[in-house]
Amino acid sequence: MLGSTHGTLTSGLRARVVACGEHPLRGADAVHDTASVVASDGDTDVSGRLLYAPVPDLDRFFRPSSVAVIGASDTEGRPNTGITRQLVAWAGRVGARLHPVHPSRTEVFGIPCVPRIGSVPEPVDLAVLLVGDPLPLIDELADAKVKFAVAFAAGYAETGEDGAAAQSRLAAAVERAGIRLLGPNTNLNAFEEFRDDLDGPAIALITQSGHQGRPLFTLQELGIRLSHWAPTGNEADLETSDFISYFAERPEVGAIACYVEGLKDGRAFLLAADRAARRGVPVVAVKVGRTETGARTAASHTGKLTGADRVVDSAMRQFGVIRVDGLDELQDTSALLARARPPLADGVVVYSISGGTGAHFADLATAAGLKLPGLSTAKQTELHQWIPADLSVANPVDNGGHPVGDWRGRKIIDAILADPDVGVLICPITGPFPPMSDRLAQDLVDAAERTDKLVCVVWGSPVGTEAAYRETLLGSARVATFRTFANCITAVRAYLGHHRFTAGYLSPFDEAPRTPSPSFRKAQALLRPGSRLSEHGAKQLLRAYGIRVPREQLVTSAAAAVRAAGLVGYPVVMKASGSLLAHKTELGLVKIGLTSASQVRDAYRELTEIARCEGTDLDGILVCQMVERGVEMVVGVTQDALFGPTVTVGLGGILVEVLRDTAVRVPPFGEGQARAMLGELRGRALLDGVRGGPPLDVDALVEVILRVQRMALELGDELSELDINPLMVLPRGQGAVALDALAVCR
Repeated sequence: MLGSTHGTLTSGLRARVVACGEHPLRGADAVHDTASVVASDGDTDVSGRLLYAPVPDLDRFFRPSSVAVIGASDTEGRPNTGITRQLVAWAGRVGARLHPVHPSRTEVFGIPCVPRIGSVPEPVDLAVLLVGDPLPLIDELADAKVKFAVAFAAGYAETGEDGAAAQSRLAAAVERAGIRLLGPNTNLNAFEEFRDDLDGPAIALITQSGHQGRPLFTLQELGIRLSHWAPTGNEADLETSDFISYFAERPEVGAIACYVEGLKDGRAFLLAADRAARRGVPVVAVKVGRTETGARTAASHTGKLTGADRVVDSAMRQFGVIRVDGLDELQDTSALLARARPPLADGVVVYSISGGTGAHFADLATAAGLKLPGLSTAKQTELHQWIPADLSVANPVDNGGHPVGDWRGRKIIDAILADPDVGVLICPITGPFPPMSDRLAQDLVDAAERTDKLVCVVWGSPVGTEAAYRETLLGSARVATFRTFANCITAVRAYLGHHRFTAGYLSPFDEAPRTPSPSFRKAQALLRPGSRLSEHGAKQLLRAYGIRVPREQLVTSAAAAVRAAGLVGYPVVMKASGSLLAHKTELGLVKIGLTSASQVRDAYRELTEIARCEGTDLDGILVCQMVERGVEMVVGVTQDALFGPTVTVGLGGILVEVLRDTAVRVPPFGEGQARAMLGELRGRALLDGVRGGPPLDVDALVEVILRVQRMALELGDELSELDINPLMVLPRGQGAVALDALAVCR
């Protein structure tokens, strides 16, 4: 097999208290110990959310000693008969004793049958419930001390409100009983017959729709090992996160492949992804719901929150989950990540028999972000020993075709792989051309067997029956073989990205704050439950968390405005301040660049008159320092139904809703993720200075993001929404100033 190495970091740190004035959550980028989760069971952050999720012991689910089948049947033509037959065969394969349970039968398939679960003559690890309504059986399972149960019955949350209520009753009964339940609305995928003649790291599969996992299950026919299949169904109890955590601890698992329709618990999912990231185990997922139609379909099928897809996407990326779109991508990416050794370099070389093929592939690979380094002059000279001098070998390497048919072909491949900047060799073969393609395939396999670098082949023939493909390439565990350019590029990008991510991964949960900062009490006193704060009130909230705002005073008379302007310093900005004012500029309730007392008096009268005509109550007029020479950004907090508070940063100002150039993260996160958010913005270059302008204070912007995150964590859902727009980011060394703010309390 290609092999697998899961990364390990060193040195453990516990969370520290970050008081106002300290750098909030910068410590989330400190080194930690991945061998064990430092938080204790039940530990929570300052918002009350869990920092640690225990790994469920699912050994007795997948390999039980005893299985009870309630509702077992051997009457031909009955649905339960086929299920019972499959369970009998599965129990034999895993070495479990199977006990049929049926009130009116004495035996099933020749196996003695008992009337009820309590009559089984030994403790039961797993009970399979072949009944329409499993709820009445739960107490009996508890009395018999059954560890796990599977419910196939449908008609629950996937059917609407009544079904959701029935599922809630079932989940509550299971929790009281202290057993773990798979389903309802699940299937027999967990009890499939897995090939036991394959070795090396395996793929563990999790699907909410059983049929969607079938293509990955058939990877075994291509020589790729699968170890487990968890069909989670409606997830009344056991959920995707439980299985990710369990599989991440299994030594035989090289990658976890998921088909996810809806996440049951956002924090549980992040904790599971964090566990996998700590151990370097890749998680690859198809998550439906990118579109409104897909989201509706997913909700009706599984009865769970789909979550705002943009937040889901960011959360997955934040914790290293590799999101793909198609089942074919899920297959190819999971297989590569499960089997490939860590890269020795991130350079990719494209090697082909055709200049057109190489150029086409190189275009697609470069556009996808893969690094195709130009080969050195010395390396090119070496390659031209075997390749005609008129062909380009800079990268991509074009051999012209003929060298692959003799001894030169292997020399070329070995020379490319010997380059220290090359970590991946990709050879696209758009169609077979025997016998030369047969020899090329064999040379690639032989070279792959003698290198630690990744060798990939794209076999483009639509037939796929050629011996070079079916026997030579698929017969090698050291060559990653693909059928399309796109899937190869997607998988290689994920492979390099995964190892970059895990090499520097530092769990934010280790350093998440557990106790409130001094800012918290100040902020609580400013909140007005059920109301929106005025700009003045929102800025006071920001001040409480050490976020800089302009010098300003709230006044209620023209004379006080003039005095305030003298204290603030001309020129000034004057704005109406009231809890119901959201878009002051559009209403003419902002005056800028005022340079004299008379202008201030006139502005005061005009602002109060506009507010009176609009019927808007004011708490006063703000006289503010005028801040210029920067870039307007937006930083905010919103509440996601699945993940709770989220933090957003983007280009701000009046065009924020038009540009929609933003990035989002789910707390907790460290400084590295805050900087990564900025890197996702299309307008990131503005912060570096444009058209001769000075570079801006990115460090100050990052500081604001982290302080807003601390506010989001501490205030939790008491703060429904926060919007700092604009946040003026000044030239380097001069900081960032919140010129306006809106805050909505729960």
